[in-house]
Parts: sequence; structure tokens; C-alpha cells
Amino acid sequence: MLPSKAQIIELGPRDGLQNEKQTVPTEIKVDLIHRLVDAGVTKLETTSFVSPKWVPQMGDNTEVMNAIQRKPGVVYSVLVPNMKGYEAAVLTKPDEVTVFGAASEAFSQKNINCSIAESIERFAPVVEAALAAGMKVRAAMSCTVGCPYEGEIAPERVDYLAGLLKNIGVQQVAVADTIGVGTPLKVQRAIEATLKHFSVDQISGHFHDTYGQALANTLAAVQMGVWQHETSVAGLGGCPYAKGATGNVATEDVVYMLHGMGIDTGIDLDKLIDAGQMISDFLNRPSGSRVARALLTKRASAACA
Repeated sequence: MLPSKAQIIELGPRDGLQNEKQTVPTEIKVDLIHRLVDAGVTKLETTSFVSPKWVPQMGDNTEVMNAIQRKPGVVYSVLVPNMKGYEAAVLTKPDEVTVFGAASEAFSQKNINCSIAESIERFAPVVEAALAAGMKVRAAMSCTVGCPYEGEIAPERVDYLAGLLKNIGVQQVAVADTIGVGTPLKVQRAIEATLKHFSVDQISGHFHDTYGQALANTLAAVQMGVWQHETSVAGLGGCPYAKGATGNVATEDVVYMLHGMGIDTGIDLDKLIDAGQMISDFLNRPSGSRVARALLTKRASAACA
């Protein structure tokens, strides 16, 4: 049975922009956030509180959080890597914090220089503090189907990571195909492993489109009842520790697919396309969304008629 509604968790302002080489000014990030919310997005990652030494693009995290005009009913989430990041983030009053862990030991070592178990120990006090402060806590589970260093990841590794995250109090997890190598059945096996610890209402999909499988993998998740989907406007994003990994699945493409299936997202697709076009124009490249490119071409043709 397909869900009747879907929650889009927009990652563009954070995951989408964090690896851009050119500096994206604070005002552009804030404009993007406002446009996304105006389009109907009710949950989004606004920034991350990581060291600017490692992710210089997110060095204006406090400025972004202080500049956005918050809309009631919208969840403004931030990524935090440790207690130091949390202590800086909490001053800006986010609604939710996101932590992260990998189902691959090699990826965990390359990404945050510690084992999976050590990473969970590092996040435990963050989760405890956030929950005590009345914030929601979400976790991204990286490399749930494939790793650039280890290759294919067994569902048992996902089961292990999901259990660790559940034990420290995480409320929601994203099953992430970080390098975009997953195919539908592999994604479904990763979700099945996660369902041993979290209900379907506590799981979101997070798929990259490196091999052109992101929409198919999203559909595979939908068919299992997953109704929360992490996407990035204009297909922005990638992974600094996964060479060749392309952007997240485009929000426009997922919204178009879901609407075509009769699943309500609460999002105005035209406004969403405008938001994606704004940031694509700033970055001086075409949108990574096929739906956006098709509908923008249709708009241009209608204007010339």
C-alpha cells in the first residue's frame, strides 16, 4: 500500500552546497531557504556546525541561522559532528540536530577518523543534550549499500549501525546511498535491516544519482511505505570522500514523481523550480533536475508562442 502523503526533507542549503568550490554568500543561502519554504518545504537542513577548516562553505552557519525568517510549522535542522559543534549550534535555536554514522568501517575512518563504534560514542552526548533541550534528533546512515573503499555493504552492517543509533536515542534515521551505487533491491534490503530497529515512520530515504538509480531507489522505498525523502533542489551536492559521486536526487524530480502517483507533498512544483533555478543561475550551471529543465523549456516555449 502506497502512502497518501510524503515529507520532503530538503538538503540543498547544507548537503547541496557544502562542497561548492566558489563561496556562496550568506544572503544567497538565506534567499534559497526562504524560497524553499515559500514553495511548501516544511523540513530542511539549513547549515552544519562543522569546523570551517574542513568545510569552509559552512563557515557562516551562525549568520545563516540568525538571518533566516522562520516560518511556524517548519523544522529547521542543522548537522553537528560533535559536542563542540552542538554547543555552537544550540545558540542558534535549531528545531532538530542531525548526526551521522557510516555502515562502512573504512568510510568512517576516512570521513571522521574513528571507528563506527567510536563515532556513536562521540554522538551519544550530543543526542542526550539535544533531547534534553527539546530538540528532535535525526541521524544519517552513510554507505548503506556501497562504499568507495569496501565495495558492497551487507545489510548486517546496516542492522548493526541502526541498532547503535537507536540505543543512544536517535529518533529518525536516513538510509543513505552516499555514492549512488545502489539499486532497488539492495536499497530495500538496507531498509529491511533498518526496520529491525526503527518503524517505517522513523525512516527516510537519501539517494544519490551517480549511476542514475536515485529515482528508482526512491520508488523502491515508497513501495515499502517509506514516506519521508531527503532530496536536494536542482540535484545539488556530492560527497567529498567519495570520488565521482554526484548530487542528491533532485527535489523537483521526486516531487513530480510523487505527485504523478497521487502522493501529496504539499509543495508547489513551479515555486520549487524557481528556487532551483535561482541557485543554479548563481552557480552558473544548468539545474541537475530533469523535471526542472523540461518544465523550464516548456515555459520558454509558451512565452514565445
